[in-house]
Amino acid sequence: MKKQTILFLGAGRMAEAILSGLLARKRDSIEEIIVTNRSNEARLAELRAAYGVTATRDWQAQVAGADAIVLAMKPGQVRETLVELAPHVNGQFVFTVAAGIGTGMMEELLPEGTPVAWVMPNTAASVGASVSLYTYGKSVRAEHRAVLEMILDGIGSYEECTEEQIHQLTAVTGSAPAFLYRFAEVLEETALQFGVTKEQAHRMIVGMVYGSALMLKQGDSPAALRDQVTTPGGATAAGLRVMEEREFPALIGAAVEATNRRAKEMAKE
Repeated sequence: MKKQTILFLGAGRMAEAILSGLLARKRDSIEEIIVTNRSNEARLAELRAAYGVTATRDWQAQVAGADAIVLAMKPGQVRETLVELAPHVNGQFVFTVAAGIGTGMMEELLPEGTPVAWVMPNTAASVGASVSLYTYGKSVRAEHRAVLEMILDGIGSYEECTEEQIHQLTAVTGSAPAFLYRFAEVLEETALQFGVTKEQAHRMIVGMVYGSALMLKQGDSPAALRDQVTTPGGATAAGLRVMEEREFPALIGAAVEATNRRAKEMAKE
């Protein structure tokens, strides 16, 4: 596979997470990364200084030289961007990382036969630990698959899914880190009540989350690991009982449902 020129339409947090992960882990596969946005020159200058990427507001002039084009804007901006992009596309591989946007819209608005994909990464891409879900359109060939898998391997792990599965799992892999961060935030605030400093509380919670994640990665199920911590009738069991009484599983289910519903709404706005 030849070195790739990748054009990002959008310069927000997700674009930065992906390009920083790529430059850290797949630099030998990259010819050039070009980042664009519509109006924020300061943001482009920031990314240019931090990563040495090409940054420009004239994205139309960059399309012809790109091998892959990443739509990295808000879901509500994707349709307008596709309409503007269509006259400039001539076989480039186009994929979006916007929530709620499947391959159908891209195939409808881009020239017939354009290879497209939908990817749902998360912001851990910047540290090479994203869990990315992806699905392909009808015109994707082996060379496009190789390019996308190179990109996704550079930012973490990845799973091919159906489009409907990605719609339903957006909250589980894409948004759930925010749920975990909120959980960690509350634990830190709770720890402060017992007289430790903010720095101590942060170190404690980060260490707990990190260690727990390592245990999970070793392969035991969450239920089995929970049982290892929980002595019947003990202190941990008392805390878990409160979580069940307050319907913690239903709370998480409702958060997932709300996230997925809103993602679909945003794609239509």
